[in-house]
Amino acid sequence: MSKTIIITGGAGFIGSAVIRYIISTQVDVRIINVDKLTYAGNLESLTGVEDHPNYQFEQVDICETNELERIFTQYQPQAIMHLAAESHVDRSIDGPAEFIQTNIVGTYNLLETARQYWLKLEDKDKVAFRFHHVSTDEVYGSLGKDGLFTETSTYKPNSPYSASKASSDHLVRAWHKTYDFPVVLTNCSNNYGPYQFPEKLIPLVTLNALSGKPLPIYGKGDQIRDWLYVDDHARALYRVLTEGKVGETYNIGGHNEKQNIEVVQTICEILEDLVPEHPAGVKAYQDLITYVADRPGHDQRYAIDATKIKNDLNWVPEETFETGMKKTIQWYLDNMQWCERVQSGKYQQERLGLNV
Repeated sequence: MSKTIIITGGAGFIGSAVIRYIISTQVDVRIINVDKLTYAGNLESLTGVEDHPNYQFEQVDICETNELERIFTQYQPQAIMHLAAESHVDRSIDGPAEFIQTNIVGTYNLLETARQYWLKLEDKDKVAFRFHHVSTDEVYGSLGKDGLFTETSTYKPNSPYSASKASSDHLVRAWHKTYDFPVVLTNCSNNYGPYQFPEKLIPLVTLNALSGKPLPIYGKGDQIRDWLYVDDHARALYRVLTEGKVGETYNIGGHNEKQNIEVVQTICEILEDLVPEHPAGVKAYQDLITYVADRPGHDQRYAIDATKIKNDLNWVPEETFETGMKKTIQWYLDNMQWCERVQSGKYQQERLGLNV
């Protein structure tokens, strides 16, 4: 019997990677992609699967309860992977209201709609049902020079975005504890890879460099992040959904701690190799590096301890930072038309997060 999974936010960067992975590896799984299609949701990231018989798209906002109820009734899912979220810290500084609405209210709507559906299932189907909530390591706040975030780390979110995700995490756990609703949670480190919207660091720097524009570095560029290749994350998410223990949280990390300035320098080095013809007036891509005022409340360091998912579910990342970065930048070079199309709206690589 085929299994039906609802994936919210499936037209986004990580969600589309999850869908591509499942469709390409699981012949008996049907995917229902529920996405509002905000600026960061783009169906072009799913052109390879849009005609697949196991794929269906529903343009629905998770804040629309009636539409969610229709989808559950119509498709009768055995699992939900909840990735729909406003996700960019700088945008949350400029306009936090959308983050509260989507990440908190939307998650509540989805949880309660799913729970009411789950209550009506046969006992054996109740036992098999899963609600997988996908979150971020930013809920833990900022680390010092040492140590790693574990699944039991204290929550200390410092931006409107991370606070809204922390709130949604707490809601999911509460629905499990209060109603015995079968959930699993994951918190991941910074993702990168193909199809990422160009407001994020790696595609933004890549495209700016190719255009001869400044490469903005916040503060000193010494903020540290753990980088996770998006296809590795997709594999991990599906494994947690299918093999994770109900009520448990799993941290997913790439084992690649890098300072932001190191990331930008790596991009410049790879571009020197792949695109040695510089834009007019540019002698070297690194000459474009420009230090700008730091982001308000900028967390200094994130780092994930992914021991639990390795020991319990036998998952480790396949890509190193070096192999993943080369694949990523080559993808952007090969898909410049995609970049132009997704940037044809309001966002044009300008600085966000200045609260102006």
